Amino acid sequence: MGEELPTVLKSVLECKQGAVRAVRFNVDGGFCLTCGSDKSVKLWNPHKRTLLKTYSGHGYEVLDARGSSDNSLIASCGMDKSVMLWNVTTGQSMIKFRGHAARVNTLCFNEESTVVISGSVDGTIRIWDLRSKRKDPIQILDEAKDSIMSVAVSSYEILTASLDCYSRVYDIRNGQLSSNCLGESVSCSAFSGDGHCILSSCMDSTLRLTDKDTGELLSEYRGHTSKEYRVESCFTASDTHVLSGSENGYVYCWHLLNGTLTDRLEHKGSHVVHSLSSHPTENLLLTATLGQIWLWGPEEKSACEEN
Repeated sequence: MGEELPTVLKSVLECKQGAVRAVRFNVDGGFCLTCGSDKSVKLWNPHKRTLLKTYSGHGYEVLDARGSSDNSLIASCGMDKSVMLWNVTTGQSMIKFRGHAARVNTLCFNEESTVVISGSVDGTIRIWDLRSKRKDPIQILDEAKDSIMSVAVSSYEILTASLDCYSRVYDIRNGQLSSNCLGESVSCSAFSGDGHCILSSCMDSTLRLTDKDTGELLSEYRGHTSKEYRVESCFTASDTHVLSGSENGYVYCWHLLNGTLTDRLEHKGSHVVHSLSSHPTENLLLTATLGQIWLWGPEEKSACEEN
């Protein structure tokens, strides 16, 4: 049996926070975060279509947000050049980190949620220690020559994507840097579930799959449109397929190994589907477009099919 892909629209949720700049499942996929052009972060149960909490305090649009590994904290960043840390339960801001010279596009926690890693238009990655609550970053990575568009982590590596055409992997254990020039501006990079491959969205309407250790190009995926906007991509939970947003109102789905386009998910009334988040364990997908998030899941089997 093949993987049951998230190709059926389950629900559409009006977020009422202006344009939704990003949508993110939390660590176990039970909840999600949305980032709004109205300066807010919202916490949802997308499965029940319920709003749980609103977090307000940024000075301008919020561009990214992530939940910690124990679901007690939220980190967010945006056009006000700051990184904010929130108490999930109380909704109160705990600390605001300043230091980036331009808008902060992206951030993530490390696996233990002891630090937050942020990337900015200023071309730097800054690492903030949550245990000491120091207002200054404990490390600055400034190898990029243009805007940082995405950051991701594994147990000991930091992966970055930059408009300078490079994806970079920083090995924290031994202080080594691996840079891979992809020939086009990179708007998003992600580790595969097994950690051996990197999927990068490039602004020539191509996804590139590379070997993490050698940088070898393993596959390319085309059909979507990504030339003017930051359009995200990701792996499905089981690593069998890759997904990408597009500037034509669709999400595209390709088979990882043979590169064939297996499906397109239409977002009626939309022009750009820019943010997407794959459920960590189940075949569910969240997509963001305009002021909405869309939840996709596999086609439900009838009783006779299951038997």
